[in-house]
Amino acid sequence: MNSEIKPSTMITSLQNEKVKLARALQDQARTRRKEGRIVLEGLRLVRDALQSGQLPDFILYNPDTAAIEPLRDLGAALYPVSAEVMRHASNTQQPQGILGVFPLPAPVLPSLPERLLILDSLRDPGNLGTILRTAAAAGMDAVLLSPTCADPYNPKALRGGMGAHFRVPIIKAGWETITTACRGLTVYLADSAGQIGYHQADWTADWALIIGGEARGAGDEAMRLAHARISIPMAAATESLNAAAAAAVILFEAARQRGFRD
Repeated sequence: MNSEIKPSTMITSLQNEKVKLARALQDQARTRRKEGRIVLEGLRLVRDALQSGQLPDFILYNPDTAAIEPLRDLGAALYPVSAEVMRHASNTQQPQGILGVFPLPAPVLPSLPERLLILDSLRDPGNLGTILRTAAAAGMDAVLLSPTCADPYNPKALRGGMGAHFRVPIIKAGWETITTACRGLTVYLADSAGQIGYHQADWTADWALIIGGEARGAGDEAMRLAHARISIPMAAATESLNAAAAAAVILFEAARQRGFRD
C-alpha cells in the first residue's frame, strides 16, 4: 500500500464512488455481505484493524478534524474529504473525521476451543458490541452468533466492540455448527430461573456459555444444547440483568476462577 496522501485534490462530491460505497456499507448488512467490506470509524478502530494486519481498500479523512499522522507508517491509502462528505459517509451524529473501508473479516473457529461464548438472538447491535468487547477482555477463544443475532459488523456493534472484532474470532453460524463446536465442553445457559449460581459453576474445566436475547431469552436450540442453567443472584426483587451486564458478570467470574490466564 502507498502511504502517500492521494489524491492531492480533496473529495468534495457526494457522488464520488468511494463516498457512495462507504455510505452504502454503513446502511445495510446485505451490502456489506455483497461487497465483502465493512466501514470502521474513528482513529482507534482504524488503527486497531491496521495493527492486526487488516489492509484497507482506502481511508477517508477530514483534514480539519482528523489526526492521521499515526497512520502514515501503517501502509494506508489516505484520501482527504470535505466536512460535508464526511458527515454524509459517517454513521454518527458527530463524525470523528476518519473512516476506513476494510475487507469483511473471515475469522476461523479454533479446532479445540476451551472457552466459547454463544449468543442467541441478540438483536441490539449496541449490546452485541459491548458483549464482544467483554468477551475479548475476558479471554474467549471465540464468540459464536446464532442465525437470529444482529450483524456483528453493524456500525453500532463495531463501535461498541472497540476493536474486539480483531482480537477474538466472531462467527455467525447455524446450530449444527455451534453444536459441533461445543463437543467436549460443558455448556452453561444463563437463565434467571437457573438453579446453579454462576459463581458455583466450575469454570476451570472447558466450557461454553450461552447468553440469550434481550426480549425472549435463549431459544429452543440453545435450551437443548445446554447441560446446566446458571443464574445471577439478585437483590431487591430485580428479575434479571440485561444481556451485556450478565455476560460481563459471568465471564469475569470464569476468568477469576482460572486465574485470568490467557
